Amino acid sequence: MSDTPYRYRVRHLTRYVYGGEVVHSHQVLRLSPRAMPHQTTVSHEVVVTPQPAFRVDGQDAFGNPVTRLQIDLPHDSLSVDSHMDVTVYARPARDAADSLPWNQVAEQLVYAPHALDAEDLEARRYRSESPYVRVKQEFSRYAASCFTPGRPVLAAAEALMHKIFADFTYAPGVTQIATPLLEVLRGRRGVCQDYAHVMIACLRSQGLAARYVSGYLRTLPREGEPRSDLVGADASHAWVAVYAPPFGWVALDPTNDLRVGRDHVTIAWGRDFGDVSPLRGVILGGGEHELSVNVSVQPLLHKA
Repeated sequence: MSDTPYRYRVRHLTRYVYGGEVVHSHQVLRLSPRAMPHQTTVSHEVVVTPQPAFRVDGQDAFGNPVTRLQIDLPHDSLSVDSHMDVTVYARPARDAADSLPWNQVAEQLVYAPHALDAEDLEARRYRSESPYVRVKQEFSRYAASCFTPGRPVLAAAEALMHKIFADFTYAPGVTQIATPLLEVLRGRRGVCQDYAHVMIACLRSQGLAARYVSGYLRTLPREGEPRSDLVGADASHAWVAVYAPPFGWVALDPTNDLRVGRDHVTIAWGRDFGDVSPLRGVILGGGEHELSVNVSVQPLLHKA
């Protein structure tokens, strides 16, 4: 397989049209690509209309790029237009059989009076339940067949990914972010954020660390290839990263039943969707509103 990096031009346009006048608005944006060993940002710009009175760029508690802004002018619409050019490189090949036994990893992450290395300490942040991911026995029972004693952690996580992909039906509109995760598990239907949340709940129920990753999928085919059949293109996408020593974090996409690679552009990660929402804010006024979101991820030509 070629290791040629892929370069993408991504546009993420969010537009709110309000039923009344908004006199004051605070917004938090997570629309900037995350810098990582396998991903570099060539260019990035976020254009906000109307012009904010205050804007500051920084990082959140998980190390994600974040933009905070304040709009003081009265307005009846808000447009946030994010443009980026990103290069994505092949990730290292990992043999799942070479990862540590899952029960050993779970034991490493249990709170204990001894000192932890930095990687284990960071992983613990993603081991406990979070607002959208509750740790319940139903998730443990659902995943139990994948976690036989002594099975390598990455092999067990991939088996869980295969199981979710086989058991669930991708069904936009059936769930909302507020739909309880146990209801999603019982109904076996949902979208990428549901697949990711269910997988994370199953991993955490086994005592493992898993985080929620947001980003984008390639929209258009590369030259000479058929259109992508990946589910989740033309919108924001979500997947999972599992802590799998000695490899560290390995990203898996349960919606498409594959390891994350050069077709994925990473924006942010956290405990669940609530930590990585692309745009979240508070407004004064406005009444009812209409929301539209348009995403495109176009591959750019490369020389091999």
